[in-house]
Amino acid sequence: MFVVMKTERTICHPKVFRTIYEEHSKSLYNFMYYKCGDKDLAEDLVQESFVKLWENCAKVELDKSKSFLFTIANNLFLNHVAHKKIVLKHSSESTLNQTNNESPEFLLEEKEFLVKLKSTIADLPEKQREVFLLNRIDKKKYKEIAELLDLSVKAVEKRMSLALKSLREKIGDKFK
Repeated sequence: MFVVMKTERTICHPKVFRTIYEEHSKSLYNFMYYKCGDKDLAEDLVQESFVKLWENCAKVELDKSKSFLFTIANNLFLNHVAHKKIVLKHSSESTLNQTNNESPEFLLEEKEFLVKLKSTIADLPEKQREVFLLNRIDKKKYKEIAELLDLSVKAVEKRMSLALKSLREKIGDKFK
C-alpha cells in the first residue's frame, strides 16, 4: 500500500513548489509588468515573490499560495516605487522597422499616434491602467480581474470606463 507523505502536499515539497511556479509565474509576471511597465523589474519582483513563498512555505497553505504570491509581489512593487512616477514602456520599433508600402506621411502619423497612445496609457492612474491592460492585453474578463485585484466587478467596470473615457478624450483631441 502506497501512502502519500504529508510533506508532499505542502508548498515546502519541491515538486509542489515547482507546480505552483509553473501555474502562476506567467500571470504574476504579466500582473507586475502591467503595474510597473518594466520587464526586468517585473521579473525581479516575480522571482523575489517566489523566494518569499519558499522562505514561508511552512506557514502558507497550499490553496492560499496564489493569493500570497500576488500580495507579496504587489507589496514589493509598492515599496519599490513609493515616490516615483510609473512610465509604461512598450516597444513599437518592430512594427516601424518592418518593410512597409505605406507613405512616409502615414508612417510618421502612425509613429506619433503610438507615442501619444503609450503616453496616454502611462498617464492613466495606476488602478485604471492596471485594469485596462489586464483586459485589453492579457484578455482577462472583468470577473477574473476582480478576483485578481480583490475588487467587485462593478469597481473593475468603473475603472475600465474611466480609462476608456480618458483615452478617448486625450487621443481624440489630437487625432481627429
